[in-house]
Amino acid sequence: MTDRYFENTLPDYSPEEEGKDSTVECKSPLAFDRTVGRPSRQCVISTAEFLEAALRLKDEIVRATWSPIARVSDPTTYTGLLGTAFLCFKTYQVTGGNNELVLCTDIINSCAAAAEKMEKYVTFLCGQPGIYALGAAVAKCRGDQQRLQYYLDRFLEVGNRRALSVGPEEGGLGMPYELLYGRAGFVWSALFVNKYVGAETIPWSKLEPVIRAVLAAGRAGASHTSCPLMYQWHGTRYWGAAHGLAGIMHVLLYFHLGEEDAVDVKGTLRYMIKNRLPSGNYPSSEGNPRDRLVHWCHGAPGVCLALCKAAEVFPLEDDFQQAAIEAAEVVWKRGLLRRVGICHGVSGNAYPFLALYRLLGAKKYLHRAREFAGFLHDNGRKLIAQGKMHGGDHPYSLFEGLAGTAHLWLDMVDPQNSRFPGFEL
Repeated sequence: MTDRYFENTLPDYSPEEEGKDSTVECKSPLAFDRTVGRPSRQCVISTAEFLEAALRLKDEIVRATWSPIARVSDPTTYTGLLGTAFLCFKTYQVTGGNNELVLCTDIINSCAAAAEKMEKYVTFLCGQPGIYALGAAVAKCRGDQQRLQYYLDRFLEVGNRRALSVGPEEGGLGMPYELLYGRAGFVWSALFVNKYVGAETIPWSKLEPVIRAVLAAGRAGASHTSCPLMYQWHGTRYWGAAHGLAGIMHVLLYFHLGEEDAVDVKGTLRYMIKNRLPSGNYPSSEGNPRDRLVHWCHGAPGVCLALCKAAEVFPLEDDFQQAAIEAAEVVWKRGLLRRVGICHGVSGNAYPFLALYRLLGAKKYLHRAREFAGFLHDNGRKLIAQGKMHGGDHPYSLFEGLAGTAHLWLDMVDPQNSRFPGFEL
């Protein structure tokens, strides 16, 4: 099983370090034992180093992925050009550089033109709504009212599709419910618009029927289980953030749920906690005994993020917080993956620690996030070149490649405002 990850010999947080400045310059380089392939760090990368590395990598990604005259073959956030735009938007948020917004606008406009006939998926990560939501957010930041209205109109056109609000009478067929390709991904896109453009920009009257359909389908899908809500994607009852329960519950937790709905969401998360694997990891799907995946998309990292949100929403119910802490232990032990990306790599596995740091204010988790980010800073490119780490099928993309790493490094500059892209708000 260790062929999936490096043995973690990174130094864990020590209480003796409390009060010391964790952003000091690194005076001794990272060592990598080539004979056993185990990383070890002697210090913490400074905030300035993370920022410098992120900006340098962002410029490389832009050069590799963007041309104003080239045809856009993949306009999505997940593996395509919109991921570059999202990274530029993140860079603007951290640095305040208006040039980033201009570049972001140009990229989004090209993605929008390329996606005019891309109607299959309705999500932020893999569909038109991601383009329109990010376009609206950037237009708002630039004060471009005309472009803002254009992207909002396009977004609402997608929102008017009847299939979004069709309930379980579909019999589990038709438009899926999960985050990556389904209705939860559309709802998340609307939440993104409302965060960056203004509350109720996408009104509750548009979202409530979709939420009702998601909840109704979950209850219908759970009829043969003891879990309150359950969903299928391609015939499998997935648990993870990308296609299953963790992602759908996480989106629902951003809404003021009625009592019955809240009980079912909490009950679903408790069902997952109760039925996790003996190691503390979470199965990729219902009844699957294999304990292999420690990814955002499948396994403890994505579930941990959902549990952190539940602990925030239900602060008097401490079982969610405790379960999130326990999931993060799995990530620390087995999350130094031999992949670089956000979806299923080291970059994404730093985010459970950042979420717990924001939730608890405990420096232990900031330290662990820094260690994972620092490991990539010092060794990522070398390990990819040596064939010891997979650089992603789309090596410059946000979710599979180096754009996710640059995003993580930007989040290390301001960890209190860190967010897993396309998942946390």
